[in-house]
Amino acid sequence: MSPVISRVQADFAGRLDVSVLCGGMLTGAQTAPIAETWHDLKKELADVKKATGVEIGAAFIALAEEGTYVYDSEPPSRAIVAFRQITQNPARAVAFAQAVQLALFRDGMDLNDPTTYNALLAPFGVDATEFHRRFAALETARATQQEFAAVARIGVQGFPTSVVRLGEQGYVLALGYQPYELVQQGLEQLLRENGAQ
Repeated sequence: MSPVISRVQADFAGRLDVSVLCGGMLTGAQTAPIAETWHDLKKELADVKKATGVEIGAAFIALAEEGTYVYDSEPPSRAIVAFRQITQNPARAVAFAQAVQLALFRDGMDLNDPTTYNALLAPFGVDATEFHRRFAALETARATQQEFAAVARIGVQGFPTSVVRLGEQGYVLALGYQPYELVQQGLEQLLRENGAQ
């Protein structure tokens, strides 16, 4: 959904603020070496490519086939939380989250290694020393867990899920991938119905 969300961010600028929340898809006891799920994941990635046109990088496939990489949502989520704490800019956090996804699924980078994020921070002008201080801080780990809990409380059960909040009311816009045209139509309808042109 990252390319779709980026387009929403550009096309609805001034009408809608876009942010990313991390839900902790695979954490704790659910984490395991990717070899344990690679057979099924490989099939799912073929479906993702068919539905979205997104190519999975050869480096990720090599990482997965090697098999020891532990697929854990907590470190990249904590990285996004730390980035957001530093920048205080939800729009930049959306772009950083996309960079994190590309680092794994295109470039086959180890998102469990904090030094992996150094290259991802550079284009955003974020100081790596401050990032690593925050990444390692207990408060950031707690904030990440609180974000997982908040996402669970609003009822998100699958990823990605796109939610629109208008005032105090939340609306599920998309469960899983949806093409931009459907997302755009849904957003326009929600904005019209809620008088938020």
